[in-house]
Amino acid sequence: MIAILSDIHGNFHALNAVINDLKVQPVEEIILLGDLIDYGQQSNEVIEFIGKLSVPIICNLWGNHEDAVLRKNFTKFSSERGKNSAKYTSNILTDKTKDYLNKNCIKSGIKEFELIGKRCLAVHGSLEDVFWKGIFPGDLNGDYHAYDIVFSGHTHCSHCFTKFYNSDDSSMRNKKSVMFVNPGSVGQPRNHNPNAQYALIDKRTWSVHLRAVNYDVISAMNLFQGQVDNFYKTRLAKGV
Repeated sequence: MIAILSDIHGNFHALNAVINDLKVQPVEEIILLGDLIDYGQQSNEVIEFIGKLSVPIICNLWGNHEDAVLRKNFTKFSSERGKNSAKYTSNILTDKTKDYLNKNCIKSGIKEFELIGKRCLAVHGSLEDVFWKGIFPGDLNGDYHAYDIVFSGHTHCSHCFTKFYNSDDSSMRNKKSVMFVNPGSVGQPRNHNPNAQYALIDKRTWSVHLRAVNYDVISAMNLFQGQVDNFYKTRLAKGV
């Protein structure tokens, strides 16, 4: 079993609940799809915790927030509150946190790899824009016919669906299937479910389980004391 986590966003309370949930699952490996930091008030604690995990991390991507904060390029955020949050996070990250993100993560935000004969792609956003444009069921933002499984994050909304591309393989009825998996957001869900969300994929059956775990949302909200716009605090209560 592989656990897929994305968009933790400095929410240690949510991450801790997910890791506790993983302890009762037969998880052998972890995929991290980026945005470990920012918005939430415990980015350093999240990175310290991830660095101590005993389960192997087979893919650990930068997201758009790592790219913006570590490179100090805040121009692509669509709102001033987003820019200000990223600047605040940039100022409070410890050297140890920065060192982990620079040395243990894939800065390109994208990785191709193989899982038991399946050609996989992990990308924070999409092929059209690795960092800033996501994959949606109605808008893939790229051509993924070369892959068997595509893991993506960024949208903060979980999904699992299959697209069939045209193919010249008559033995497969001239179709090529690609499965798309987005685990949703651990630390800042936006699908109207405020619980911490992640996904499990079974390598024997390739079945996907989208999970949501209850966590102490109030304690996470109470950490916001004016450091960033109150919007990032209040949205946690409703998952928006």
